[in-house]
Amino acid sequence: MNIQNQLRTALITGSTSGIGLELTRKLLAEQWQVIGLNRSTFPTDDTDIQNALRSGQLRLVQANLTNYDSLRTALDQIKSDTDSIDVLFNNAGGSAAELRFSDQGHEMHFELQTVVPYIIYMDLVDLLLKGQMKTVVNTSTTAFNMVKQFDLNTLERPTEFKKLFGPYAISKLGLSLWTREVAKSAKADGIQLLSVDPGGNNTLRGNKTSGLPFYIKPIMKWFFPHPSHGASLLYNGAFSPTRHESGTFLVKNKATALRFTEQGPAVLHRVNEIYEQRFLINQSENPASTQV
Repeated sequence: MNIQNQLRTALITGSTSGIGLELTRKLLAEQWQVIGLNRSTFPTDDTDIQNALRSGQLRLVQANLTNYDSLRTALDQIKSDTDSIDVLFNNAGGSAAELRFSDQGHEMHFELQTVVPYIIYMDLVDLLLKGQMKTVVNTSTTAFNMVKQFDLNTLERPTEFKKLFGPYAISKLGLSLWTREVAKSAKADGIQLLSVDPGGNNTLRGNKTSGLPFYIKPIMKWFFPHPSHGASLLYNGAFSPTRHESGTFLVKNKATALRFTEQGPAVLHRVNEIYEQRFLINQSENPASTQV
């Protein structure tokens, strides 16, 4: 019998390190089928992860998530090889050290943390509808509580860069805002969408340039908990015995009010416009996507 039909299925982006890797480990231990959609590969020195890859319980689908051709090829592969998805964890992201732009010309935080999760959700929604749980968890942050003002132009085309509390925080706010808006219509199909703050976690890696303010790094190193802490908050968001209202933003497992909710419809309109006019139209014009 195909292992795909025996196990519940979760798809996790950003699952090769940090919070996403810990979440992957937790779900594998509970006998979930896990699909990792990532740019990088899983750690080769992790015996449990490598055993899961060999058995087929864990599948790696590689893609440059911020390149639409690469992402499209990966999503097509997932749709071809997967019967259903119970839970989608849009977890990929991070705070960059400088202002950068994607292959499509969008500010990189906006692309990766606001637009791409929407593309993945929309492209895989049919698989979610076939799953039992029909749940989407988008990794957000409370860092946007430091944002003084918000509008769509600032989200998509920032005029200045600030580590952590600039484009990173604003793009995560955009993510939580469209999550709240999409939930209103998705509820009719039984789909639950949540945005969840995984809290502070020590995700520092020695070989990676940090997009954190200099004063945050020592605090993170010495006082922030292991990434398994953040993984547990994402997990609890998806599997809480008390089902949260769809569209809720969760902080420490508690529903928390969002600011700037009046901007939600505009954010949703823009990400859907990009999905339909940049991702889908290019797909029909160029059916043979590049290899990832």
